[in-house]
Amino acid sequence: MSLGMCETPGCKTMASLQCPTCLKIGIQGSYFCTQDCFKRSWKTHKVIHQLAKGGSGDKSTNDYNPWPSYHYTGKLYPHKREPRRKVPEHIKCPDYATHPNGWSISEQSVSGSAQVKVLDDEEKEGMRVACKLGREVLDEAARACDVGVTTAELDRIVHEACIERDCYPSPLNYYQFPASCCTSVNEVICHGIPDTRPLEDGDICNVDVTVYHNDFHGDLSETFLVGNVKPEVRKLVEVTYECLMKAINIVRPGEKYREIGNIIQKHAQAHGYSVVRSYCGHGIHRSFHTAPIVPHYAKNKAVGVMKPGHCFTIEPMISQGTWRDETWPDNWTAVTADGQWSAQFEHTLLVTETGCDILTKRLTNDGKPWFMDKS
Repeated sequence: MSLGMCETPGCKTMASLQCPTCLKIGIQGSYFCTQDCFKRSWKTHKVIHQLAKGGSGDKSTNDYNPWPSYHYTGKLYPHKREPRRKVPEHIKCPDYATHPNGWSISEQSVSGSAQVKVLDDEEKEGMRVACKLGREVLDEAARACDVGVTTAELDRIVHEACIERDCYPSPLNYYQFPASCCTSVNEVICHGIPDTRPLEDGDICNVDVTVYHNDFHGDLSETFLVGNVKPEVRKLVEVTYECLMKAINIVRPGEKYREIGNIIQKHAQAHGYSVVRSYCGHGIHRSFHTAPIVPHYAKNKAVGVMKPGHCFTIEPMISQGTWRDETWPDNWTAVTADGQWSAQFEHTLLVTETGCDILTKRLTNDGKPWFMDKS
């Protein structure tokens, strides 16, 4: 009897058996094609048995198990979170900050519109300031990202750096997101929620920062190497950065938004990587997310042509294996469907008369990312 596809990574054979322990515990899925395939997957597969019995698969956190029946795609598991951080009353907040459901009424009022706003001089300056402050905040996180540091600690650093600059951390309560930044580790593609898991030697960690300052949002992210990272993982990170920069190089008046995905996928595929399709770049200014939609994959159907005054992000997510993703039961954490690792970089861009300005560019080392600083 066929039960679907074998769950061993890389195996595309139809399954004919199910893990007996999973059957006994009541875990759904866990299908394999043969005993040999099952044995090859045993080291990683057995972790879900520990989860179902009250552990997390990690000795340091085996007292925390929010979703005992969930089948994780990789080796990363959620840890306890710290309480949601508070923003002082004097900080100006976006409309969703105090909404019980985190809804942005201003964004919803233009939802579905493909009309891209052309910023005037005052709005351009507002974006420049917000993006500069966002860069400063991310650089604070970059200095702290190291072995043994928890992503909750990175979130605290980001939160406090925002407050010091009279900024509201844009992710906080955005459609009920519970933290001040996103921290996406290893197989997490994006929207990872900071928690008390210490970063381990060999991890990669993307920190995605957006700040809200004087009515404008500035958005950027970088992926950091933690300790001694394997060469093949470092290559993934570097190629992801190259994908972003190659895409930025074509941003100019008259260019079609759909061309960005063609550039990114061509470079990623040349190195054997895939491009995540579920998440896109986006317009940004007074609204956190708005038109245009900017897909990162080839042959997309994005509408619109770039014009001076358009402001948007490019933020490719590049994976070692499949481009497909899944979402943890927290309804935020997006992970690769095969458990292989993924990296991301993001800039906010302003289209000018002759090209574009990278508003979130680093202010030192010619704008190069952290991993090129020593080259």
